[in-house]
Amino acid sequence: MAPAAAGFDLTAVPLSTAELGAFPYFSLPEGYERTGEESYDHFAFPFWVEGAFRTVEGKVHMSMIGPEDGRRFSRLELQRNIEAVLDSVGSVKVSQAPVPIDAINGLGDQVISNTTAGTGDIYNNEVATYVIRRPDKTIWVHFDAGSSTAGLTVAETAPLRVTAGLLPADQLRRELEADGRVAIQVNFAVDKAEILPDSRPQIDAVLALLRGQPDLRLAVEGHTDNTGAAAHNRALSEARARSVVAALTSAGVGADRLQPRGFGPDRPVADNQTEAGRASNRRVELVRL
Repeated sequence: MAPAAAGFDLTAVPLSTAELGAFPYFSLPEGYERTGEESYDHFAFPFWVEGAFRTVEGKVHMSMIGPEDGRRFSRLELQRNIEAVLDSVGSVKVSQAPVPIDAINGLGDQVISNTTAGTGDIYNNEVATYVIRRPDKTIWVHFDAGSSTAGLTVAETAPLRVTAGLLPADQLRRELEADGRVAIQVNFAVDKAEILPDSRPQIDAVLALLRGQPDLRLAVEGHTDNTGAAAHNRALSEARARSVVAALTSAGVGADRLQPRGFGPDRPVADNQTEAGRASNRRVELVRL
């Protein structure tokens, strides 16, 4: 996956308290319509910011924009209307530039395919990115327009509602005895191997399991969905597995009892065509050795 726009400081964007309607918030000017719409409660979309892609996760709505029957498409008219409505709600344009082909290709075929409904023709069009920072969420907007169509994506960041539950040590033991493997609930920072603080109870449960069975040896396996480049995901999944191992060994578990492995997208357990399936595929598993 392309590198994130590390130099962009979201906190520098002024807060907006302007009234907003229902998501995806913005209507189109007369004579234009959305086509090929796709909407997700939780999705990842790459926004072009300061010379790099910044992947934003949250509620996402993507669409192409075209003229209604009998209407001639005007890039300038559409752009002026989009800018006016965004200005009215306190948006800040954080980027407007063409995207280099190497950066687009760096996203990987799967990301490009998954986001075509909202990226328009980023190979040829200049891309504008807007941010609306609010006290409870941040809204990102991607807009690009060509000679006959445009692409529009609106993303609203929000915490992922975790539906998977914490597995206590006794349940971990039972599932390992029955199946030889068990998926654990470990959350990481987006596209990083950093374990988030809310994963501490699950790490503690694994510690209790290992301390209660001194002879138990485990492979710690990292897995991802198929979003992004496969090689990147394999490296990321292994780094995440190593982070889990490091958390356990730092608490006194012998390193010889744990073996980190990363499989990236190679061993899915669900359909990557759905968000629920991709969420199931993003996992850490313990496997009895």
